[in-house]
Amino acid sequence: MELRHLRYFVAVAAEGSLTQAAERLHLTQPSLSRQIRQLESDIGAALFERNAAGTSLTPAGVALHRHALLLLRLADAAPDMARSATSHTREVVHIGVPPGLPERWLLDVLAALETEVPHASITLIEAGSSEQLRMIREGHLDIGMVREQPAGKLRGTVLFEVPFGVAARPGHPLASGTTCRMQDLDNLRVLAHGRQQVPVVDDRLVMAAHAAGAVPLWQFTQFSEHALACAEAVKADAVLLVEHSAHRLLPDWPWLPLTEPELPLVTWLAWPAETRAVVRDIARVIPQRN
Repeated sequence: MELRHLRYFVAVAAEGSLTQAAERLHLTQPSLSRQIRQLESDIGAALFERNAAGTSLTPAGVALHRHALLLLRLADAAPDMARSATSHTREVVHIGVPPGLPERWLLDVLAALETEVPHASITLIEAGSSEQLRMIREGHLDIGMVREQPAGKLRGTVLFEVPFGVAARPGHPLASGTTCRMQDLDNLRVLAHGRQQVPVVDDRLVMAAHAAGAVPLWQFTQFSEHALACAEAVKADAVLLVEHSAHRLLPDWPWLPLTEPELPLVTWLAWPAETRAVVRDIARVIPQRN
């Protein structure tokens, strides 16, 4: 069986007629018929049912047709793939991203990397900060975006910081305000990310509340896409989130920036001190997108 036989077969299947397929292929009908018979002989099964209206695929023809299309696509793409391989080799780079990262910003980063680091083939891996840092240290991740300052043998640079706020339950008195002070959360049930997702926030929250003389009923847990369900499960009056995540996950809950004190969420870029040149190139480009 040769590729040309598959091309002839696909043409006949598309046209539904040997005559029309022969015209499209610039062959005579007897010549095309011989080629199809040769393919059927190689396959060991009839591929077409011939009738007065033209031709239709047999069950064996239907099965072959799916594979033939795939094989022909691969064959047609082979020259471009070969030329691409000779022009440059792309190195795979695994980049960690945390939950709640603004998607538009991340897409802009990917577009910049495609232009400025064309020798990199990017794979994104979603994971919390603690898991990302562990993966970097173990060599399973090349570079990460984390919510705590990298330490030890890791290098890091600040990407951006955004203020925390609270998404207030609709109808709660808190929802009628424009800002929220820490003391306004006194004796309220507040859902917040646990240490596994945002390692330093729970300590900062407790200390800030203590300094403000407030005692919120903190509900620390791990959540991402199901913030509403988690809030309902613990009967939270408010959920501590950045604005982007609040609008996406709790669109009906008014979001209020947290004041007195302000509590920023800092996102860092982290990578090993000893790493490949392509990773250093990426670490140079990503912070420029802010």
